[in-house]
Amino acid sequence: MAAVAMARAVLVPLWLCWAVGSAAPPNVVLLLMDDMGWGDLGAFGEPSKETPNLDQMASEGMLFLDFYAASPLCSPSRAALLTGRLPLRNGFYTTNAHARNAYTPQDIVGGIQDSEILLPELLKKAGYTNKIIGKWHLGHRPQFHPLKHGFDEWFGSPNCHFGPYDNRALPNIPVYRDWEMIGRYYEDFKIDLKTGEANLTQIYLQEALDFISKQQASQQPFFLYWAIDATHAPVYASKHFLGTSQRGRYGDAVREIDDSVGKILKHLQKLGISENTFVFFTSDNGAALISAPKQGGSNGPFLCGKQTTFEGGMREPAIAWWPGHIPAGGVSRQLGSVMDLFTTSLSLVGLQPPSDRQIDGIDLLPAILQGKLIDRPIFYYRGNEMMAVRVGLYKAHYWTWSNSWEEYSKGIDFCPGQNVSGVTTHLQEEHSTLPLLFHLGRDPGEKYPLSFASDEYQGVMRQISAVVQQHKETMVPGVPQLNVCNRAVMNWSPPGCEKLGKCLKPPKSDPKKCFWPH
Repeated sequence: MAAVAMARAVLVPLWLCWAVGSAAPPNVVLLLMDDMGWGDLGAFGEPSKETPNLDQMASEGMLFLDFYAASPLCSPSRAALLTGRLPLRNGFYTTNAHARNAYTPQDIVGGIQDSEILLPELLKKAGYTNKIIGKWHLGHRPQFHPLKHGFDEWFGSPNCHFGPYDNRALPNIPVYRDWEMIGRYYEDFKIDLKTGEANLTQIYLQEALDFISKQQASQQPFFLYWAIDATHAPVYASKHFLGTSQRGRYGDAVREIDDSVGKILKHLQKLGISENTFVFFTSDNGAALISAPKQGGSNGPFLCGKQTTFEGGMREPAIAWWPGHIPAGGVSRQLGSVMDLFTTSLSLVGLQPPSDRQIDGIDLLPAILQGKLIDRPIFYYRGNEMMAVRVGLYKAHYWTWSNSWEEYSKGIDFCPGQNVSGVTTHLQEEHSTLPLLFHLGRDPGEKYPLSFASDEYQGVMRQISAVVQQHKETMVPGVPQLNVCNRAVMNWSPPGCEKLGKCLKPPKSDPKKCFWPH
């Protein structure tokens, strides 16, 4: 399979690309946060200004103001980042119901398919050593293990840190080192739900520092995917940071992340490899307003949050940092996507993306290094439906939905305090004949749709309609991976459980259609 995968990528001789000036190929560090909102950083206007290291990273690098997740939910967005492809193409969606967000809980049967080519697979062929630290979330069954998809090392978990469970009805989530589990959340890796205390971010930080040091000593180019989850409810922070933020426990978690990012960047500088390391910071989806303010963040001026295709659900904080290459203090208005990190990372090391499939990510290096603006649309998907599209400063909603009346009546509110009549609808409303059109420059909060009768609306929609038509004509959905759930496939007996005496007996297999309410 590896040989086939290699044939699908167009290789430019790596060392030839970096022969000029005898520079080594750059290391790649992607810092992916979990449920962090656009408005959570001082550099993006958060009023408490409690992120000095990330703000300094922005002042030394480039801010992206218009950077997007590929989905308003975790697993599909992460699959898109690592494949460069929309979730509808790579299979991270469900057809069990229309426009439903789906992800990879413990009982999911599916995961990342072998037919998908992940970023670390390609970088490995180019001589890189790859490590994932934190949450994988692309399937927890053996065939979906990250070390079978290009990573050389892993410290982290296949799922969210939900729990604790009783190991009878549900097993506690395992934590892995490489191929085998080394413990479980709440048992061996403590998270105190009452106080919010956990040392996980400190552990993830040390794993990153040690990996960087080891690779620098071996003179080996590396890819580090630091996918930590402290800002995903239940949020946590170590004792040193608890109670230090004006924003409560969520702010404590953000402050610890900020401190950790600062230490990673300083470590790169101390080792003398900062000018040969491309670092990008962003989040997998918008802040979870359903958990706010104690357990969720801020999406700034944008509408709604995680689970929705309004701006608050998918527009993310984003910072590029590469001393000596990226002009300091830059602000880009390039429309960007987490999928672009796939293509941009390949471009950095002299690789073209695979030519046998549709790649949705674009190379951002012209925008980052030369300040160019590349014309491209942003598609907002929720499950199997294209809900909206952005072209330039205009965003057209072809469908609107926050969540159902049934879920809303239970207190599940993805848009607290932000009801916009006819926009944040609790029924799935189709607008394909006359899409709701917003100018995000004048109206970033999506409150004032343009008049259907206006010349502006008519002219813009002619342009957007052509983009949407071309997109839909060329869309070939992948096989949906998030349709079937089965309690028997949960983390009962992960690899390595025998050594620890932590194997649990699974229930009888009983596959069912997963239920996705949102």
